[in-house]
Amino acid sequence: MTTDSLRSGPGANGRTSRDRARLPVRAHLPACGAAAASGVPVLDVVVPVYNEEKDLRPCVLRLHDHLSRTFPYAFRITVADNASTDSTPAVAAALAAELRGVRYVRLEEKGRGRALRTVWSESDAPVLAYMDVDLSTDLNALLPLVAPLISGHSDLAIGSRLARSARVVRGSKREFISRAYNLILRSSLAAGFSDAQCGFKAVRSEVAERLLPMVEDSGWFFDTELLVLAERAGLRIHEVPVDWIDDPDSTVHIVRTAAEDLKGVWRVGRALAVGALPLDRLARPFGDDPRDRALTGVERGLARQLVGFCVVGVLSTLFYLALYSLFRLGVGPQLANGGALLVSAVANTAANRRLTFGVRGRDGAVRHQAQGLVVFAIGLALTSGSLAALGAATGSPSHSTELAVLITANLAATVLRFLLLRAWVFPARACPEPEPEPEPEPDSDSEDVR
Repeated sequence: MTTDSLRSGPGANGRTSRDRARLPVRAHLPACGAAAASGVPVLDVVVPVYNEEKDLRPCVLRLHDHLSRTFPYAFRITVADNASTDSTPAVAAALAAELRGVRYVRLEEKGRGRALRTVWSESDAPVLAYMDVDLSTDLNALLPLVAPLISGHSDLAIGSRLARSARVVRGSKREFISRAYNLILRSSLAAGFSDAQCGFKAVRSEVAERLLPMVEDSGWFFDTELLVLAERAGLRIHEVPVDWIDDPDSTVHIVRTAAEDLKGVWRVGRALAVGALPLDRLARPFGDDPRDRALTGVERGLARQLVGFCVVGVLSTLFYLALYSLFRLGVGPQLANGGALLVSAVANTAANRRLTFGVRGRDGAVRHQAQGLVVFAIGLALTSGSLAALGAATGSPSHSTELAVLITANLAATVLRFLLLRAWVFPARACPEPEPEPEPEPDSDSEDVR
């Protein structure tokens, strides 16, 4: 149970972002005066705890004092107790009764991810954050962390201990494990963020509303999964270099946590590879400037699609040439060309579907492959015709001459293939105009926690 009832968060005005196909345009949150008049805190900082009777009170007192003195918006501090068995519940309840703007939430199951999912899902604050109870991160980084979310510039924000200008004090063992883990994320999941596990993060509520149901983990891998999915969906992640001092009394079991993290990396990587996640629900409209949405007839994403198509094309061509050389050992040039082109065409269509044109999931996959085979037939006609013309002209051309002619023919077919894929197989889907947000009604029961 809780000492403060949980509100129905982002949907309090009767509509949620889930009602729309895409995320709304990011907007700057109301200025301090308007936010205070609404009675709803702008920031909800969650402190997940498990058996932290010693550190909880000084942590909350210090955080509350810092926010009261420096944060220019209304705020709330939520202590999320993960089934503690010591006197942590009593300490948290006393803090909630003593300090304005502090509340206590009790969960009967352990798991940092579970605690964050529960509180974030029910919070009415437009910006949601969390930090570890040991306050290893310097609190002066809190305002820079949430400022890009308040201004509408970014969707998520993370503190980074591995950024160049960060200042970190910790043992060599933890330093090695942290850097090794982030290297694994970069190599296996192509993660672009620098520090997945720093206990200092924030997210806009409309993003959390869409993103949290996709995150399966309820423990320490929760952070990583959240960030990987957000990044793959094209959301903007802001990184803040932090000053961080390791807590020597940390109760985190490093080996067990590392093993669970590796399992999570495998699970998320597999889900991304098969397109099992509806990441298109996290897409933002093109540009936040109304002038961008007023443009008509402007091709968008062409440069990115060309780069993706070229990368896929190079790899497909190498695959095709290798197959052709292999098939040529047992059959004639026409059969070798047809077989190699058919196999590589299926792989090419699947790769372009995912990487170039951003189509995810299994819907329409069979139709796309059928259309891709039509494009294949056109390429087959060009390459086969080139081989036939070469045979008629020279009689018995060498293998190197055949390859040269095929490469030239494929270059011509590639241009036509891209145009057909873009205009016919994977046509651009129109982005619906975002509906104007209704003005939220002031909640007379809410209080300004400043």
